[in-house]
Formats: sequence, C-alpha cells, structure tokens
Amino acid sequence: MKRYFLSILAVFIIIIEANAQITTGELTGEINTIPSVVPFLTIAPDSRSGAMGDVGVATSPDINSLHWNPAKFAFIDGNGGLGLSYSPWLRNLVPDINLASLTAYKRIDDKQVISGSLLYFSLGNITFTDIFGNTMRNFNPNEFAVDLSYSRKFSENISGALTFRYIYSNLTGGTHVGGTETKPGTSIAADLGTYYQKEITVLDKESVLRLGINISNIGSKMSYTDDQDPDFIPINMRFGGSLEFELDQYNSITLAVDLNKMLVPTPPVYDSAGINIIYGKDPNVSVPVGMIQSFYDAPGGFKEEMREITYSFGLEYWYSGQFAVRAGYFHEHETKGNRQFFTAGLGLRLNVFSLDFAYLVPTAQNHPLARTLRFSLSFDFDTFRKLNKKAE
Repeated sequence: MKRYFLSILAVFIIIIEANAQITTGELTGEINTIPSVVPFLTIAPDSRSGAMGDVGVATSPDINSLHWNPAKFAFIDGNGGLGLSYSPWLRNLVPDINLASLTAYKRIDDKQVISGSLLYFSLGNITFTDIFGNTMRNFNPNEFAVDLSYSRKFSENISGALTFRYIYSNLTGGTHVGGTETKPGTSIAADLGTYYQKEITVLDKESVLRLGINISNIGSKMSYTDDQDPDFIPINMRFGGSLEFELDQYNSITLAVDLNKMLVPTPPVYDSAGINIIYGKDPNVSVPVGMIQSFYDAPGGFKEEMREITYSFGLEYWYSGQFAVRAGYFHEHETKGNRQFFTAGLGLRLNVFSLDFAYLVPTAQNHPLARTLRFSLSFDFDTFRKLNKKAE
C-alpha cells in the first residue's frame, strides 16, 4: 500500500509539473515520455526567453543567462546586475502554483564573471488524507534550487562556464504513509556550458553570430523515502544558435533556434509480467551510464530518439535598444509530452531597469499551459551608480 501511494503521488506531481507524462504500465508502444523528478528545473523562468519559444542558449547575454547558458555572462555588458522573475504556473488546473527566480551577477575583470540564482517553485496547498478520507494535515509542497556559477572568456570569441547547484524538493512534509516516513529529496548537480560570439557581415549588414551549448543538472539521483529506488533528475543538453541583424541605427532583429535533449534513460517495454525487457535498455543505471545510454536506449530505435528532441524558434525585434517585440514557437513530439505552443512578449529598457512580459498560447484547446504569464524585472548596477554620482 505504501509503495502504491508513493507511486500515485509521484505520478501526480509529474503530471502537474511536466504536463501529462505517463507511467511505463500505460505504454502503448507509441506514447513513451521520459520521467524525472524535480522537472521545475526545466521550466523557463524569465520573460525574454519565455516570449521567444523558450530559446536562450545562444541569444545575447542578459541577467537570466544563468538558466540557459552561464557562459554568456563572460560577454555581458556591465559590471553587475540583479533580476527578478515571476510566473503563475498552470493556472488552468490549480490556482496557487507559482514559479519565482532571483538572479545576480558580478564582473571580476574583463574575462571573469561570477553569478548566482535562487529558483523557487510552490505547488500550492494540498490536503493529505488517510485511507478512510479523514484529513491528516494541510501542506504546501515546495521545491527550490540554489546556483553558483563561474564564467570565463577564453578568447575574443569563446567563453565557458561551470555551475554548481543544490536542489531541494519537499513534496510531503515528512508525512507517514503506511508506516513509512517520507523525506525531502535533495541533490547536488553541475552545469557545463560554452558560448561563441563573433561579429560578421550579412547582406552588407553588421550582424552578430552566436552559438552555444549547455549541459545542465548533471547530478545525483533523488529519492523521497529511505527504501525507495532513487530517480534521475532532469539532466538536459541544450544547443543552438542565433543571428542578430543591425538593420540600421535604430532597428535590429534576432533569429534564434534551440534544440533540447534529455540525457535521462527512456523507459523500456516490459513483458506482460512487467519483469523482462522486450525493447529498450534497463533504466536502473548510474548517472554517467544513463547519460550515455539516453542516446540509444529508446524502444522505438532511432526514430524514437529523434522524437525526444524538442525544438524552439524565437524572434526578437529591438527599436533604439529600448523597446522590444518578441515571438516564438516551441515543439515537443506528441509521444514525448505534446507541449506545442506559440509565445509572444514585450520588453522595455530604461536607464536603470528593464521590464519584460511574456504570454503563452498552446496549439490545443483546454491545455494546462494556456494563458501562462511571465513577468521579469532587472536592474543595472552600473547605470544606477552613475546616476547617483551625477546627482551628487
């Protein structure tokens, strides 16, 4: 009974956070999503990338680069900044789920930058009951991740970054289930990223080519009980590029593309007894083996492996470096989660701060992600300091 309850709870959390994932027992040979715990780590926290179809690994550096590719910080303009983002999440399903992030960076010298962030995810209020339906307690499940990152410029065009992450997930508040005590899940992870930026000429227009790759959440598995097998966290590889065109003195436009691949084992197909694997590979492997195995373990072979790649397309237009209009599209195959949506947003950059807004429009009706909003606010410490000196 206790393992049954924990399985149902895990599936419920995954559905709420990652949009309609299923268990291997429901596998039909077509739908086969990749399960992981703490999927909140894969949600776009900021409005700029959220308005561009969740692209960000190779867009121009900004305050929220830590989530997408911290190597971009080495090329950021400025010596320091602070950013805040907030999103009411899955409001079509639950009224009190929220995602918030706080990010800051500080330049050490011309080549080095340190940065840090706090990502907090609240799953609202949940009432726990016993087998007779009697209320046991009310609890607010929550998860967070704390990051510390170091970015360095290796040459005029290339940079790299290393990020360390502590992950905490408290879904039950220590509630006993069938005599078994649950506990918060914890994990230590790291990100590795690299970034390339070069000024070029395209159709007689000054342009900037950017390329990037970031492997995130390379870390230990997580468990919510002492006698439960731990599960993979969402180890993820993102790579892409962007091209920014300077149309004239006041107008610029950027086109960006990201490709995303989960480095987590794909659930195999078992026999009717649920013991022997018919197609695919054993998912109960170590983290390094699981990352490598994720490239060739899909039960459906190469065709299914290609379905596990998600695609993001983004467009950003700036007028006079002060006002931005953004749009994008995100595509995930219907057998791997079926997240498909358009995005749009606006940006406003003033002397001291920037304000960004994003809105999500799914391609399907009554989708859990419908009407998702994101708000971001960032501050430039250099500009603020200069304004204070002028005032003095």
